[in-house]
Amino acid sequence: MNNYDYIFLVYAEFFVCITLFGLVINTILLKFSKTLGIRNKENSMVRWNPISKPALGGITFFMAFLVSTGCYGILFDHNEHFKNGEVISMIGALCLAFVMGLADDAYNTKPWLKFFVQIACGLVLIFGSTSVVNSQNFIIQIFETDVLNYIITTLWIIGIMNSVNMLDNMDGITTITTIFILLTTLFFIGFENGFEHFDFIVIIGVLASLVSFLFYNWTPARIYMGDSGSQFLGLLVAILGIKYFWNSSTYLSNEMLPSKQVMLVILVFILPIIDTTSVFINRISRRQSPFIGGKDHTTHHLSFLGFNNTQIIFIFSGIAFLSSLIAVIAYRFVTEWSYIQVILYTIYFLGMFITLYLTTQQHKELRE
Repeated sequence: MNNYDYIFLVYAEFFVCITLFGLVINTILLKFSKTLGIRNKENSMVRWNPISKPALGGITFFMAFLVSTGCYGILFDHNEHFKNGEVISMIGALCLAFVMGLADDAYNTKPWLKFFVQIACGLVLIFGSTSVVNSQNFIIQIFETDVLNYIITTLWIIGIMNSVNMLDNMDGITTITTIFILLTTLFFIGFENGFEHFDFIVIIGVLASLVSFLFYNWTPARIYMGDSGSQFLGLLVAILGIKYFWNSSTYLSNEMLPSKQVMLVILVFILPIIDTTSVFINRISRRQSPFIGGKDHTTHHLSFLGFNNTQIIFIFSGIAFLSSLIAVIAYRFVTEWSYIQVILYTIYFLGMFITLYLTTQQHKELRE
């Protein structure tokens, strides 16, 4: 058996085991949950479904991450990898995000505390990245000035953590969206033959936990991921976005093209970006706080147009699949990058944005 066959077999078995593990854990959590994770019983504005249900899915995601981290040390790297400052900072930041989300699920913490912890996650990642010589994997490399790169990195982390959290407003939507982001990242790592990389096994593990969670989160959902899940996933995809999309170089070369980097990010994260931007524009135009929950997301307005929850999941899946496919093609097969590509991808993004944004201008009376 050659090395690639061995790795494929290991990952296939690992994926199946984590999927089964996730099904068991979610079943146990669903069966024995009483009040933990059940929030906002009187407030139907935060979540589309007015029926309170356990928001405990994030526990499974975090457990899958910890198992993946441990398995990496056993299978590929015998403790040497965990002496790396970047890896330690990544693990620490993800633990911080999960604990903050879990506290929010249990105690409904203040928004300023969540914001402070999100900033702390960004600072932990920046510090961990700068502690490693000649390596800045967790810092967006766009500007020549380090301070500007630190600022945009922190804003990116805060933005994506909140975007993923805000997108978790309807059964299955955030789960499906995150699955496509992680699958696209796997392709990017695979193109660089990074099958034995720490990130690869972590993504496999979290993907498996998402697949098992989708079994319970598919409409009508029996369990939600809660803030523990959305904050953990938001930070994870934000980190991966920095490493593999923001800081991506041209395939088979070390050349970094800012316009290509931005286009890849926009394509892969198209749904969180469009939904959050639409919500911000609409709420600010109504002189409302963009951080207060409401029935004004793109998903809600698609429902107002007559689509049911399952159809909306498939619409979002189609957009995510097409956008991820375009991103993969742009990275792997577009060898000559020019303004023509930038214009074409911008037109695609604007087309998607305008289409979904216009849906939020229909049936405004149903938001209340």
